[in-house]
Amino acid sequence: MRKIVTLFIVGSLLLSATNIKATQKERKDIAPEYKWNFKDIYADWSAWEADFKKLQEKMSEVAALKGTLTKSAESLKKGLLLQDELSTIAYKVYLYPMLQKDVDGRDMSVLGKLQQVQMAFAKFGIATSWITPELLTLPEATMMKWIDATPELKPYKFGMQDMYRNQKRVYSADKEQLLSYFGTMSGTPSSIYSSLTVTDAEFPKMTLKDGKEVTLTNGTYSSILSTDKVRENRKNAADAFYPVYAKKQNTIASIYKGILDADWASAQSRGYKSCLEASLDGNNIPVGVYENLVNTVKANTKPLQRYHKLRAKLLKLEGDYHGYDSRIPLIDSDKKYPYDEAKLMAIDAVKPLGKDYVAKMKRAIANGWLDVYETPGKRSGAYSINVYGVHPYMLLNYNGTLDYTFTLIHELGHTLHSMLSSENQPFATHGYTIFVAEVASTFNERLLLDYMLDNTKDTKERIALLQQAIEGIIGTFYIQTMFADFELQAHRLAEQGRPVTAASLTKIADDLNKAYYGDVFVKDLSKKNLLWARIPHFYNSPFYVYQYATCFASSAVLYDKVTKGSKKERRAATEKYLTLLKSGGNDYPMNQLKKAGVDLTKPEPVLAIINQLDKLIAQLEKEIEKLN
Repeated sequence: MRKIVTLFIVGSLLLSATNIKATQKERKDIAPEYKWNFKDIYADWSAWEADFKKLQEKMSEVAALKGTLTKSAESLKKGLLLQDELSTIAYKVYLYPMLQKDVDGRDMSVLGKLQQVQMAFAKFGIATSWITPELLTLPEATMMKWIDATPELKPYKFGMQDMYRNQKRVYSADKEQLLSYFGTMSGTPSSIYSSLTVTDAEFPKMTLKDGKEVTLTNGTYSSILSTDKVRENRKNAADAFYPVYAKKQNTIASIYKGILDADWASAQSRGYKSCLEASLDGNNIPVGVYENLVNTVKANTKPLQRYHKLRAKLLKLEGDYHGYDSRIPLIDSDKKYPYDEAKLMAIDAVKPLGKDYVAKMKRAIANGWLDVYETPGKRSGAYSINVYGVHPYMLLNYNGTLDYTFTLIHELGHTLHSMLSSENQPFATHGYTIFVAEVASTFNERLLLDYMLDNTKDTKERIALLQQAIEGIIGTFYIQTMFADFELQAHRLAEQGRPVTAASLTKIADDLNKAYYGDVFVKDLSKKNLLWARIPHFYNSPFYVYQYATCFASSAVLYDKVTKGSKKERRAATEKYLTLLKSGGNDYPMNQLKKAGVDLTKPEPVLAIINQLDKLIAQLEKEIEKLN
């Protein structure tokens, strides 16, 4: 029952965001079919107020059950069904204001309502910290006997088995309550980091070669490095932006030390041997999976270096290739993909997954589930989030670029995953874990890549498509694994009682940069490698980013199974893949993936994506030869 408190904190981590900017339109000028329909959740704010009141009443009812849950199977059933009723309301009560805030963050009244809900959840978490300890007073054999004899309890079997798996890490009610108080402080270092690097940051101004003055925010800086063909602009931006973090490196290092120390203290308080073990145990992920990923990738960086050497050659920068040269497009391509065209391509691309999947995608696109265009006050990026009992909502800031064409089908992958899980699982097991969350989204991206390559003979467009795919693998697989390696090494500093300073963190970053890129880039001796200071995930959600890489690897294996082999083999693989999407959280994610055909304890899935990158680079080289 305590999961209701963290439900939306965890859910927010599933939002896959980008920093793509689009030409803004006024919201009133956008047709209804391109905007969210909030009436699917509540008719108006009065209906929301009524449900919020009902939610608080249900919270009181749950708190009043203390001491009754283990009296009988009936009393247990009463408590669990009440939890489901409460949680279903909570989804709607929380997300109704959150979604409206995301399309117009200037509305302070909406923000106030959101904060009301968050405070209610926080109080509820403290008031119900007794629940798990109370349930664990019941012997596991008795619990399983009750579940097997009571049909209404069967949906909770996996959750209860997982609870008993962690029994040795759960303390008495009074100790759990004591630990719950410290939970309110766990996010403080992250908040300080955000304030220091965003809210209170003083971003420099610079003048571009065309005379235009810009403020180098994180987004503007990223945009210049990714799109500006004028090399002097990119170099000047890199020089001007460096002090934003360099001047605060010691303060940021101290903040990160606080996070590492807190993670280690939390791990030890539950009897874990390491921060990594503590982080992975929630989903029963073996430590070996994480270690297999970072070790296998670090030993196979040749394709990554091959790509950047190819870039340096094509850009005529061999011997003078810098980090600020690593992201610009290899060719000029101004082709735009209007949204209505992109959504039809998405529908055509997913046809290999069957008529039902296609029908569901058409339904998602046609019914006001997407908020498509950028408008004043709307948050940046893109995400898909499920409102249980209603439907998923997808936020875009669609701008017609190739990148956003892939973002559309990526988020539709999350949406279809949520639809299939909600339709095939009871509430207790409908939510899938972050560990499998990016499988469906990256699988869809691969479908779109192959569809678009099959339907164009334009060499420039093919080069752009291949670069899109290559950069996707590098950004989502290689770079996230390098980040995961950094987090592992940084946490070990804290575990071993070694200094955590700007110098020690920079040393880890330097060593990893050398391992991944070799001598590809010219090293600027006047600048330290402060990438560790600029990655929000390190400060907001430790040991999170590795899951991007494992999902990408899993997706690659499943894609090969679905698209290769005999018709019978492809049909069987497709059914296993769709079963994975339908399974929600009814088992540990490692088991779910194994049933679908992926074993992440072995190096083969990791090597599969590395080999895929090598083949894409070979395709790119051939297309470039045609252009030349």
